[in-house]
Amino acid sequence: MPDQDFDRRTDRYRRELLAHCYRMLGSVHDAEDLVQETLLRAWRAYDQFDEGRASMRTWLYRIATNACLTALEGRGRRPLPSGLGAPSGDTETELDRRPEVPWLQPIPDALLASEPDDPAAIAVSRDSVRLALIAALQHLPAKQRAVLIMRDVLAWRAAEVAELLDTSTTAVNSALQRARAHLAAVAPAEDDVSEPSDAEQRELLDRYVTAFVNADVAGLMDMLRDDVVVEMPPAPAWFAGAEARRFLSGRVTASRGEWRLVPTRANGRPAVGAYRRGAGGVLRAHSVQLFTCTRTGIAHIVAFQDPDLFPAFGLPEVQPDVAPV
Repeated sequence: MPDQDFDRRTDRYRRELLAHCYRMLGSVHDAEDLVQETLLRAWRAYDQFDEGRASMRTWLYRIATNACLTALEGRGRRPLPSGLGAPSGDTETELDRRPEVPWLQPIPDALLASEPDDPAAIAVSRDSVRLALIAALQHLPAKQRAVLIMRDVLAWRAAEVAELLDTSTTAVNSALQRARAHLAAVAPAEDDVSEPSDAEQRELLDRYVTAFVNADVAGLMDMLRDDVVVEMPPAPAWFAGAEARRFLSGRVTASRGEWRLVPTRANGRPAVGAYRRGAGGVLRAHSVQLFTCTRTGIAHIVAFQDPDLFPAFGLPEVQPDVAPV
């Protein structure tokens, strides 16, 4: 059956196409939509696919990349608050929210998980979707973004990228040089931090969860680096260093049971789905919090205050009410 043959040959590429579209777009929701659009376009043109000219993988990447470039036409970049201006020094003010801004989004590791011996593993490796890289990519024009991803992340040859983008090898090499220079100018310092092992990160996250839900301010502060950064899209204000520590200590309430944090992973980093007790005492989805951990403590917390992200993580909107431990 043609449909069964198409599904069999394309299913293996879904995860890496999702990672590719996410790098291009900075949104898990848009990336999922573009993967579906890519496969629909491919299915419609399947009878025209010539395996003598290109592999199935190359053909799908061509469709996906062109779909992303079309989607990016006329769009602004998806920022994090730290990409919009200097940190705030006022931790007492009420945080304004800007829901109209299309903010950068995290992507669940579970959507990209692959077997270690899967040839696609390099295309969805944790370093290739780290939040700092995705945020930096947003500063590049769409074509430069595509070239840099294809060359430096996926390790395609310049000639292959030129064919995919219907341009010359010279143009690809020129775009790559400009993209690398631009990326180096905007890449945050956390790209160079030394990470602890996965086991050490899990232990640090467990300690953070325990301290947070138990309103243990001293324990929480002990896990943060002195230069920690905290940001909370869609609030444009963000905090660094002493102000970040002051902000967090002021937001951890003395009431145990107000919060529930469910461990998960996003962008190759430890994360939690945070639930806060609201009207009627119900624990409702509040934010997906993503952590950058170093050997000297937590260096960066991004709390994406967007309950619409929870389904992508397989997390419910409401948590059952049980007594805090």
